[in-house]
Amino acid sequence: MTPTIALLRAVNVGGTGKLPMTELRSMADELGLANARTYIASGNLLFDTDLDEAQVKTRLEERLHAFAGKPIGVMVRTAAEMAAVVAGNPFADCPGNRVIAIFLDDAPPADALDDVRHQDGERLALGRREIYVHYGDGMGTSRLVIPAAKAGTARNMNTAAKLAALSIA
Repeated sequence: MTPTIALLRAVNVGGTGKLPMTELRSMADELGLANARTYIASGNLLFDTDLDEAQVKTRLEERLHAFAGKPIGVMVRTAAEMAAVVAGNPFADCPGNRVIAIFLDDAPPADALDDVRHQDGERLALGRREIYVHYGDGMGTSRLVIPAAKAGTARNMNTAAKLAALSIA
């Protein structure tokens, strides 16, 4: 079985998309995802599976849609892929809470950063299936818009590193 991580989009953020993590673990169990556990209440699910990424994504998204009555996007990474995201952080010399990886289903297009708006000191870089952003002054006041990241979900590097570590523990 492969240690795997599912990152849910727009769950328990700003009072919308409420999904108790106990419910998420129950859903994972129902879908046959082994050793299901969550990390912080923002839609991080760790589990072991023999299913491929597309199967995990489809099954979780269908089950979440039935629960929430609306689509909830899911990005899936193996433990090895999550570790590679952390290792590939181009802003590794910056505090982990000021750098995010925006997880995407596919590789970002080469011109993904051409349409960025309201950039004011933030630094951006493309990853394999991620867009990295360093918020030097923090995210709270940033007005940065990244159209290529619209369907993705972000985690700061502290969370990504913790997920990588927990997924192989």
